[in-house]
Amino acid sequence: MTNLHPIASETPDPRAPQRVRHELRRRLLTVQRVQRVTPHLVRITLQGDELQGFTSLGFDDHVKVMFPDPATGVLALPSISPEGIRHASDAPRPAMRDYTPRRFDARAGTLEIDFALHDAGPATQWAEQAAPGQQIGVGGPRGSMVIPMAFDGYLLVGDDTALPAIARRLAELPAGAPVVVVAEVDSAADELVFDTAADLRLTWVHRRGAAPGSTTLLLDALRQKALPTGDFHAWVACESSAAKALRAHLVGERGARPQWTKAAGYWRLGSADTHETHSE
Repeated sequence: MTNLHPIASETPDPRAPQRVRHELRRRLLTVQRVQRVTPHLVRITLQGDELQGFTSLGFDDHVKVMFPDPATGVLALPSISPEGIRHASDAPRPAMRDYTPRRFDARAGTLEIDFALHDAGPATQWAEQAAPGQQIGVGGPRGSMVIPMAFDGYLLVGDDTALPAIARRLAELPAGAPVVVVAEVDSAADELVFDTAADLRLTWVHRRGAAPGSTTLLLDALRQKALPTGDFHAWVACESSAAKALRAHLVGERGARPQWTKAAGYWRLGSADTHETHSE
């Protein structure tokens, strides 16, 4: 069940995002396919009867992926209540990370999730050894933020972790919609081919072996880019401090409207599990 609610504002705005609430469910799913898309991106296709009713309406939705214990291989799934995920006090807690649902095929009963291989954490460890038949848990999404297709243009900026959301957004934009994308990966071998009917201006920046989150490549490239004209929606997702700096640049130096500029920290240097939103 979903409930659609426009975000409250002082004056009605046809471009205001709409928040959609979903029934929170935990699903036990099985790996159907593992594909190494690029040297640093693994696509896992999941299947299972419990995918029935899965809903993801926003291009940057996120689900909570729950991994087996790397030492024992045991997957201890928590329970789900209306308040969220609950762990029994005496039960082991699985490692969990937030991921964008890359593609859901209701007819085939499959869900694709792309894993950016950044570090030696539990998500990367699992994705690098994943094989058909293995099981993981997926919780959510709890809700979706739907951005109307009513802007003059669009800006998407992000690192490897943002590529699934960028790909989803590009696929759903209307034909001819002006969109500027600035994306950071390690090298040309990590670049993706996006499926879109939009009028895309795409810039890749390469770390060339530098540690993710250790450079200002995205900000440096964005400073040199012409932004979409007119009223545009800007979306940023990458390392948290970099996302904050990119939003400050867009709003403070480039005239981007704060209410139409979303920046999210999909991860943070030195933190095992982070998902932050920057509004100031």
